[in-house]
Amino acid sequence: MSAIVEMNGLRKVYSRRGAEPVVAVEGLDLILGQPGTVHGFLGPNGSGKTTTIRCMLGLIRPTAGASTIFGADSTTAYHRVAARVGAIVENPKMFPNFSGRRNLALLADLVGIGHGEVDRVLEVVGLEDRGGDSFDSYSLGMKQRLAIAAALLKDPDLLILDEPANGLDPAGIAEMRSLISEIADDGKALLVSSHQLAEMELVCDDVTIINRGKLIETGSLDHIRSFAGADQVVATIENRDEAIGVLTEAGIGAHPRPSPTEILVDLDAERSVEVTRVLAEQGHYLSGLRSERATLESAFLNLTGDAPPPPPKQAIDGGAPS
Repeated sequence: MSAIVEMNGLRKVYSRRGAEPVVAVEGLDLILGQPGTVHGFLGPNGSGKTTTIRCMLGLIRPTAGASTIFGADSTTAYHRVAARVGAIVENPKMFPNFSGRRNLALLADLVGIGHGEVDRVLEVVGLEDRGGDSFDSYSLGMKQRLAIAAALLKDPDLLILDEPANGLDPAGIAEMRSLISEIADDGKALLVSSHQLAEMELVCDDVTIINRGKLIETGSLDHIRSFAGADQVVATIENRDEAIGVLTEAGIGAHPRPSPTEILVDLDAERSVEVTRVLAEQGHYLSGLRSERATLESAFLNLTGDAPPPPPKQAIDGGAPS
Protein backbone atom coordinates (compact mmCIF):
# COMPACT_ATOMS: atom_id res chain seq x y z
CA MET A 1 0.00 0.00 0.00
CA SER A 2 1.48 3.33 -1.06
CA ALA A 3 1.99 6.17 1.39
CA ILE A 4 -0.45 9.06 1.39
CA VAL A 5 2.08 11.90 1.73
CA GLU A 6 5.51 12.03 0.10
CA MET A 7 8.14 14.75 0.27
CA ASN A 8 11.31 14.86 -1.79
CA GLY A 9 13.97 17.42 -0.94
CA LEU A 10 11.32 19.82 0.38
CA ARG A 11 12.90 23.20 1.14
CA LYS A 12 11.39 26.52 2.16
CA VAL A 13 13.39 29.73 2.58
CA TYR A 14 11.84 33.02 3.69
CA SER A 15 13.52 36.18 2.40
CA ARG A 16 13.88 39.12 4.78
CA ARG A 17 14.56 42.67 3.70
CA GLY A 18 17.94 43.79 5.00
CA ALA A 19 18.59 40.49 6.78
CA GLU A 20 19.78 36.98 6.06
CA PRO A 21 17.12 34.62 4.65
CA VAL A 22 15.52 32.19 7.09
CA VAL A 23 15.65 28.51 6.14
CA ALA A 24 12.44 27.09 7.63
CA VAL A 25 12.57 23.65 6.00
CA GLU A 26 15.77 22.11 4.67
CA GLY A 27 15.61 19.17 2.29
CA LEU A 28 12.93 16.98 3.87
CA ASP A 29 12.53 13.49 2.43
CA LEU A 30 9.50 11.79 3.95
CA ILE A 31 7.02 9.05 3.15
CA LEU A 32 4.17 8.83 5.64
CA GLY A 33 0.52 8.11 6.24
CA GLN A 34 -1.54 4.94 6.09
CA PRO A 35 -5.31 4.52 6.48
CA GLY A 36 -6.39 3.88 10.06
CA THR A 37 -3.15 5.20 11.62
CA VAL A 38 -2.03 8.31 13.50
CA HIS A 39 1.32 9.80 12.49
CA GLY A 40 2.86 12.22 14.98
CA PHE A 41 4.77 15.14 13.50
CA LEU A 42 6.99 16.42 16.29
CA GLY A 43 9.61 19.10 16.75
CA PRO A 44 10.58 21.98 19.04
CA ASN A 45 8.96 25.37 18.53
CA GLY A 46 10.31 26.90 15.33
CA SER A 47 11.41 23.54 13.94
CA GLY A 48 9.45 23.95 10.69
CA LYS A 49 6.41 21.76 11.41
CA THR A 50 3.74 24.29 10.43
CA THR A 51 5.70 25.48 7.38
CA THR A 52 5.97 21.86 6.22
CA ILE A 53 2.23 21.36 6.66
CA ARG A 54 1.50 24.57 4.73
CA CYS A 55 3.66 23.35 1.85
CA MET A 56 1.92 19.98 2.02
CA LEU A 57 -1.50 21.66 1.70
CA GLY A 58 -0.46 23.97 -1.13
CA LEU A 59 -0.89 27.05 1.06
CA ILE A 60 2.66 28.19 0.37
CA ARG A 61 5.05 27.33 -2.44
CA PRO A 62 8.27 25.52 -1.49
CA THR A 63 11.55 27.06 -2.56
CA ALA A 64 12.73 23.69 -3.85
CA GLY A 65 11.72 20.06 -3.82
CA ALA A 66 8.19 18.68 -3.94
CA SER A 67 5.37 17.37 -1.80
CA THR A 68 2.55 15.14 -2.99
CA ILE A 69 -0.71 13.98 -1.40
CA PHE A 70 -2.43 10.95 -2.90
CA GLY A 71 0.01 11.30 -5.79
CA ALA A 72 -0.97 14.90 -6.63
CA ASP A 73 1.63 17.67 -6.48
CA SER A 74 0.73 19.92 -3.54
CA THR A 75 1.69 23.11 -5.40
CA THR A 76 0.21 22.53 -8.85
CA ALA A 77 -2.48 19.88 -8.45
CA TYR A 78 -3.77 20.02 -4.88
CA HIS A 79 -7.25 20.86 -6.20
CA ARG A 80 -7.46 17.33 -7.58
CA VAL A 81 -7.32 15.78 -4.10
CA ALA A 82 -8.66 18.60 -1.90
CA ALA A 83 -11.91 16.74 -1.30
CA ARG A 84 -9.94 13.86 0.25
CA VAL A 85 -8.08 16.08 2.76
CA GLY A 86 -9.37 17.80 5.88
CA ALA A 87 -7.08 20.11 7.83
CA ILE A 88 -6.88 22.47 10.78
CA VAL A 89 -3.77 24.63 10.60
CA GLU A 90 -4.88 27.68 12.58
CA ASN A 91 -7.34 28.45 15.37
CA PRO A 92 -10.91 27.72 14.24
CA LYS A 93 -12.61 30.72 12.61
CA MET A 94 -16.37 30.67 13.16
CA PHE A 95 -19.18 33.19 13.52
CA PRO A 96 -19.32 33.68 17.30
CA ASN A 97 -23.05 34.43 17.53
CA PHE A 98 -24.11 31.53 15.30
CA SER A 99 -24.71 28.08 16.69
CA GLY A 100 -22.22 25.32 16.06
CA ARG A 101 -24.74 23.63 13.76
CA ARG A 102 -25.36 26.81 11.75
CA ASN A 103 -21.63 27.44 11.34
CA LEU A 104 -21.20 23.94 9.95
CA ALA A 105 -24.27 24.32 7.71
CA LEU A 106 -22.78 27.46 6.16
CA LEU A 107 -19.54 25.61 5.45
CA ALA A 108 -21.48 22.70 3.99
CA ASP A 109 -23.37 25.07 1.67
CA LEU A 110 -20.08 26.54 0.43
CA VAL A 111 -18.84 23.17 -0.79
CA GLY A 112 -22.17 21.67 -1.80
CA ILE A 113 -22.51 19.17 1.04
CA GLY A 114 -25.96 18.19 2.36
CA HIS A 115 -26.95 19.23 5.87
CA GLY A 116 -27.28 15.59 6.84
CA GLU A 117 -23.49 15.56 7.07
CA VAL A 118 -23.65 18.33 9.69
CA ASP A 119 -25.53 16.10 12.11
CA ARG A 120 -23.18 13.22 11.36
CA VAL A 121 -20.00 15.11 12.16
CA LEU A 122 -21.51 16.72 15.26
CA GLU A 123 -22.13 13.22 16.53
CA VAL A 124 -18.61 12.10 15.61
CA VAL A 125 -17.05 14.88 17.74
CA GLY A 126 -19.56 14.52 20.59
CA LEU A 127 -21.36 17.84 20.11
CA GLU A 128 -24.75 16.57 18.97
CA ASP A 129 -26.38 17.88 22.19
CA ARG A 130 -24.67 21.28 21.97
CA GLY A 131 -25.03 21.92 18.25
CA GLY A 132 -27.76 24.48 18.84
CA ASP A 133 -25.67 26.58 21.25
CA SER A 134 -23.77 29.64 20.07
CA PHE A 135 -20.11 29.20 19.21
CA ASP A 136 -19.01 31.86 21.72
CA SER A 137 -20.59 29.81 24.54
CA TYR A 138 -18.33 26.85 23.78
CA SER A 139 -15.30 25.97 25.85
CA LEU A 140 -11.94 25.92 24.06
CA GLY A 141 -12.12 22.15 23.83
CA MET A 142 -15.56 22.31 22.25
CA LYS A 143 -14.36 24.91 19.75
CA GLN A 144 -11.50 22.61 18.79
CA ARG A 145 -13.89 19.70 18.35
CA LEU A 146 -16.21 21.83 16.20
CA ALA A 147 -13.22 22.73 14.02
CA ILE A 148 -12.49 19.02 13.59
CA ALA A 149 -16.16 18.49 12.71
CA ALA A 150 -15.76 21.13 10.00
CA ALA A 151 -12.69 19.34 8.66
CA LEU A 152 -14.66 16.07 8.61
CA LEU A 153 -17.59 17.45 6.61
CA LYS A 154 -16.04 16.22 3.35
CA ASP A 155 -15.52 12.76 4.90
CA PRO A 156 -11.81 13.02 4.00
CA ASP A 157 -9.36 10.14 3.80
CA LEU A 158 -6.60 12.22 5.42
CA LEU A 159 -7.05 14.56 8.40
CA ILE A 160 -4.20 16.97 9.25
CA LEU A 161 -4.28 18.59 12.69
CA ASP A 162 -1.77 21.23 13.79
CA GLU A 163 -1.59 21.37 17.62
CA PRO A 164 -5.21 20.23 18.15
CA ALA A 165 -4.88 20.11 21.96
CA ASN A 166 -3.05 23.43 22.35
CA GLY A 167 -4.37 25.35 25.36
CA LEU A 168 -6.74 22.62 26.51
CA ASP A 169 -7.07 21.56 30.14
CA PRO A 170 -6.33 17.91 31.08
CA ALA A 171 -9.95 16.85 30.53
CA GLY A 172 -10.00 18.51 27.11
CA ILE A 173 -6.70 16.88 26.17
CA ALA A 174 -8.08 13.46 27.12
CA GLU A 175 -11.21 14.11 25.04
CA MET A 176 -9.08 15.15 22.06
CA ARG A 177 -6.94 12.02 22.40
CA SER A 178 -10.04 9.84 22.44
CA LEU A 179 -11.50 11.63 19.42
CA ILE A 180 -8.28 11.22 17.40
CA SER A 181 -8.22 7.49 18.18
CA GLU A 182 -11.87 7.09 17.18
CA ILE A 183 -11.30 8.85 13.86
CA ALA A 184 -8.35 6.57 13.11
CA ASP A 185 -10.41 3.53 14.07
CA ASP A 186 -12.90 4.67 11.42
CA GLY A 187 -10.17 4.05 8.83
CA LYS A 188 -8.89 7.56 8.23
CA ALA A 189 -5.23 8.54 8.19
CA LEU A 190 -4.26 11.32 10.59
CA LEU A 191 -1.18 13.53 10.64
CA VAL A 192 -0.98 15.30 14.00
CA SER A 193 1.54 18.02 14.78
CA SER A 194 1.99 18.52 18.51
CA HIS A 195 4.46 19.38 21.24
CA GLN A 196 2.56 17.32 23.85
CA LEU A 197 4.79 14.28 23.74
CA ALA A 198 3.10 12.23 26.46
CA GLU A 199 -0.20 12.50 24.60
CA MET A 200 1.39 11.65 21.27
CA GLU A 201 2.89 8.54 22.82
CA LEU A 202 -0.60 7.37 23.78
CA VAL A 203 -2.19 7.89 20.38
CA CYS A 204 0.45 7.60 17.62
CA ASP A 205 1.41 4.59 15.54
CA ASP A 206 4.34 6.31 13.77
CA VAL A 207 6.37 9.42 14.52
CA THR A 208 8.50 11.90 12.59
CA ILE A 209 10.80 14.29 14.46
CA ILE A 210 12.24 17.38 12.78
CA ASN A 211 14.48 20.10 14.18
CA ARG A 212 15.68 23.33 12.57
CA GLY A 213 13.84 22.30 9.41
CA LYS A 214 15.72 19.02 9.04
CA LEU A 215 14.56 15.46 9.42
CA ILE A 216 15.95 13.92 12.61
CA GLU A 217 14.23 10.53 12.67
CA THR A 218 11.07 8.82 11.45
CA GLY A 219 9.55 5.42 12.08
CA SER A 220 7.30 3.39 14.33
CA LEU A 221 6.77 4.49 17.91
CA ASP A 222 8.89 1.58 19.15
CA HIS A 223 11.69 2.57 16.76
CA ILE A 224 11.69 6.17 18.00
CA ARG A 225 11.60 5.05 21.63
CA SER A 226 14.75 3.00 21.01
CA PHE A 227 16.64 6.32 21.12
CA ALA A 228 15.46 6.99 24.68
CA GLY A 229 18.14 4.95 26.42
CA ALA A 230 17.69 2.21 28.99
CA ASP A 231 14.46 1.60 30.85
CA GLN A 232 14.32 3.22 34.29
CA VAL A 233 13.93 1.65 37.72
CA VAL A 234 11.34 3.21 40.03
CA ALA A 235 11.21 2.22 43.70
CA THR A 236 8.28 2.93 46.03
CA ILE A 237 9.00 3.37 49.75
CA GLU A 238 7.48 5.37 52.60
CA ASN A 239 10.66 6.92 54.04
CA ARG A 240 11.88 8.13 50.66
CA ASP A 241 14.53 10.65 51.75
CA GLU A 242 16.22 8.16 54.09
CA ALA A 243 16.18 5.52 51.34
CA ILE A 244 17.79 7.94 48.90
CA GLY A 245 20.54 8.53 51.46
CA VAL A 246 21.14 4.80 51.89
CA LEU A 247 21.32 4.20 48.15
CA THR A 248 23.62 7.17 47.61
CA GLU A 249 25.93 5.94 50.39
CA ALA A 250 26.11 2.58 48.59
CA GLY A 251 27.08 4.29 45.34
CA ILE A 252 23.70 4.01 43.64
CA GLY A 253 22.36 7.24 42.20
CA ALA A 254 18.80 7.93 43.38
CA HIS A 255 16.51 10.88 42.78
CA PRO A 256 13.06 11.85 44.09
CA ARG A 257 10.09 11.58 41.77
CA PRO A 258 7.09 13.96 41.97
CA SER A 259 5.27 11.35 44.05
CA PRO A 260 6.42 11.64 47.70
CA THR A 261 6.99 7.88 47.92
CA GLU A 262 8.81 7.25 44.62
CA ILE A 263 12.51 7.17 43.77
CA LEU A 264 14.12 7.07 40.35
CA VAL A 265 17.20 4.83 40.56
CA ASP A 266 20.22 5.08 38.24
CA LEU A 267 20.50 1.36 37.50
CA ASP A 268 19.71 -0.79 34.50
CA ALA A 269 16.45 -2.67 34.97
CA GLU A 270 18.21 -6.05 35.16
CA ARG A 271 20.10 -4.88 38.26
CA SER A 272 17.02 -3.70 40.15
CA VAL A 273 17.34 -6.51 42.72
CA GLU A 274 20.38 -4.68 44.09
CA VAL A 275 18.12 -1.86 45.23
CA THR A 276 16.08 -4.23 47.38
CA ARG A 277 19.22 -5.80 48.88
CA VAL A 278 20.97 -2.55 49.74
CA LEU A 279 17.89 -1.04 51.38
CA ALA A 280 16.95 -4.21 53.28
CA GLU A 281 20.45 -4.46 54.75
CA GLN A 282 19.82 -1.07 56.35
CA GLY A 283 16.29 -1.89 57.54
CA HIS A 284 14.39 -0.15 54.73
CA TYR A 285 11.80 -2.18 52.86
CA LEU A 286 10.21 -1.37 49.52
CA SER A 287 6.49 -1.46 48.90
CA GLY A 288 7.05 -1.54 45.16
CA LEU A 289 9.76 -1.85 42.52
CA ARG A 290 9.14 -1.60 38.80
CA SER A 291 10.85 -1.03 35.50
CA GLU A 292 9.49 2.02 33.69
CA ARG A 293 9.72 1.97 29.94
CA ALA A 294 11.81 4.67 28.29
CA THR A 295 9.53 7.38 26.98
CA LEU A 296 8.96 9.21 23.72
CA GLU A 297 9.88 12.40 25.54
CA SER A 298 13.31 10.98 26.47
CA ALA A 299 13.88 9.90 22.89
CA PHE A 300 12.79 13.30 21.59
CA LEU A 301 15.19 15.13 23.92
CA ASN A 302 18.05 12.83 22.98
CA LEU A 303 17.40 13.15 19.26
CA THR A 304 17.02 16.94 19.29
CA GLY A 305 20.06 17.44 21.52
CA ASP A 306 18.11 18.94 24.43
CA ALA A 307 18.52 16.10 26.90
CA PRO A 308 20.58 16.71 30.07
CA PRO A 309 23.74 14.59 30.28
CA PRO A 310 23.04 11.21 31.94
CA PRO A 311 24.53 10.63 35.39
CA PRO A 312 27.52 8.27 35.46
CA LYS A 313 26.64 4.67 36.19
CA GLN A 314 27.61 3.72 39.69
CA ALA A 315 28.91 0.43 40.99
CA ILE A 316 27.86 -1.20 44.25
CA ASP A 317 29.93 -0.92 47.45
CA GLY A 318 32.20 1.84 46.20
CA GLY A 319 33.62 -0.03 43.20
CA ALA A 320 34.77 1.71 40.04
CA PRO A 321 32.11 3.17 37.81
CA SER A 322 31.00 0.77 35.09
